[in-house]
Amino acid sequence: MVKKEKKEKKEEVKVEEEEEKFESRLLDLTRTARMTAGGRRFRFRAVFVTGNKKGSVGVGVAKGNDVPQAIEKAQKQAEKNLISVPIVNGTIPHQVEAKLGAARVLLKPQRRGRGLVAGGTVRIICELVGIQDISSKLLGRTKNKLNNARATISAFKKLKS
Repeated sequence: MVKKEKKEKKEEVKVEEEEEKFESRLLDLTRTARMTAGGRRFRFRAVFVTGNKKGSVGVGVAKGNDVPQAIEKAQKQAEKNLISVPIVNGTIPHQVEAKLGAARVLLKPQRRGRGLVAGGTVRIICELVGIQDISSKLLGRTKNKLNNARATISAFKKLKS
């Protein structure tokens, strides 16, 4: 009977740690070309966003000779570039604006129940961060998803809790 108790204690000591599950989304996939003497050489550029819906998000960009290689490299980059975002009652603590290149983004906190009022790139990033209530507006003149994603991440870095 003493031996059984020891075994039970050992099993209790082994606490299963739940790993943080990161969700990833492909934001953009483009074919790029360079001219050589023999013609065009094509590569693929992937923009990937990774988040855990608990306040962490990262954007990764990578190029590869084929699509799966580019996606895999971009996903690894996104996991390396994770930042933490302060979330207060399902929204951000205060209004913030950021500019990166030609992309400008405005993020405003919203009351509970308003939902995600954001378009395209900003919506995907906010979903992966775990923000439920926010309003955003892309003020820049660019439709480039990569620059808009980087501007959104820059805005999240400016947040103070």
